[in-house]
Amino acid sequence: MNLFERYLTVWVGLCIVVGVLLGQFLPGLFQAIASLEIAKVNIPVGVLVWVMIIPMLLRIDFGALHQVKAHSRGIGVTLFVNWGVKPFSMAFLGWLFIRQVFANYLPQDQLDSYVAGLILLAAAPCTAMVFVWSNLVKGDPYFTLSQVALNDAIMIFAFAPLVALLLGVASIAVPWGTLFVSVAFYIVIPVIVAQLLRRHLLAKGEGGFRQVMERIAPFSMGALLVTLVLLFALQGNAIVAQPLVIAMLAVPILIQVLFNSGLAYWLNRRLGVAHCVAAPSALIGASNFFELAVATAISLFGFQSGAALATVVGVLIEVPVMLLVVKIANATQGWYGKSTPQQATGY
Repeated sequence: MNLFERYLTVWVGLCIVVGVLLGQFLPGLFQAIASLEIAKVNIPVGVLVWVMIIPMLLRIDFGALHQVKAHSRGIGVTLFVNWGVKPFSMAFLGWLFIRQVFANYLPQDQLDSYVAGLILLAAAPCTAMVFVWSNLVKGDPYFTLSQVALNDAIMIFAFAPLVALLLGVASIAVPWGTLFVSVAFYIVIPVIVAQLLRRHLLAKGEGGFRQVMERIAPFSMGALLVTLVLLFALQGNAIVAQPLVIAMLAVPILIQVLFNSGLAYWLNRRLGVAHCVAAPSALIGASNFFELAVATAISLFGFQSGAALATVVGVLIEVPVMLLVVKIANATQGWYGKSTPQQATGY
C-alpha cells in the first residue's frame, strides 16, 4: 500500500471539507454540473466512475475462474456472505437504525433514501481494494483473484435484480430501466472495455502491462476524490445543517462490516480453511463496491439525495474499518490455526 492509499481517509476528509466549502460559495456551478445527465445518468460522474473502475478492472483476469475448484470451501463461504447475508443484513440494519433508532433525528423525507443508499452499498462486493487488503494479510493471491473474478461475473447478472428486490421490500419505488442502464453503464461496459484493453496491453508483454498499470493507478483514486468533492459540494447544506447525520449513517455500515467479516472468518475456521484463504475471504465478504454504489445512487436518486450521501459515508469509513479487520485477522492468526475443527488446508 503506497503513501496515498495508506492515508486515503485523510484525503477523503479533505475532499469533504473542500466540497462543502465550494458548495457554499459556488452553488450555481455545481447545480449546473448536476443537470448534465442522460436517462438520469450524470455524464461528468459517469466519466469519473469509468476512470475510477477501469484501472481496477484491468487487474482482473477472468481466466482465473478455472481456479474456483481449488478453493471451493473458501469461495463458498465468501459467496454465501457476499450474496446471501450481506445485502439482507444491511437491509435489516438500515431499517433498524434509520427507521427506528435514529428516525426522530433524521430528515423524515430522506429516510427511504438513506435506506436505499445503504442497500446499494452492500449489494455489490468490492472488486479492487480487496487486492490491497489481501496483500496485507498475506492472503493467497490465486484465491483472491479467482474470488474477485467470480464475484464480478455474478455481479453483472445479480446486482440489478437483488437491489430491485431489496428496495421493493423496503417499499421504495425504483425504475427497472434506470437500474439496468446503471448496471450496463457502470459494470458491463467497463468490464468489456477493461478486458479488451487488458488483452491489447498484455499482447505487448507483461513488463509493458505493469508499467501502464503503475502509470494509470493514481487516476483511479484521483477520480474518486473528485467525485467526492462534487457530491459533498451538493450535500454541503445538509451536512452543515445536520452534521450528526453522517455519524448516524456510519453506525449500520460499521456493524455490517464487522458482522460479515467475523461471520466469514468463523465459517472458514469451522470448515478447516487455511488462514491465507480465510483472511481475504473475510475481507472480501465484508467490503463494498462503493464506486458502483455511489454511481448508482446518483443515477437513481440524484446528487442531493440521502442515498448518495449514505453511499459516500460508506466511502468515508471503508478504509479505516477494513484496516481494522486486517489488524484483527493478523493478530488472531495464531488463534485461528490452533484447535481448528479440521486440519487447515488451502481449500
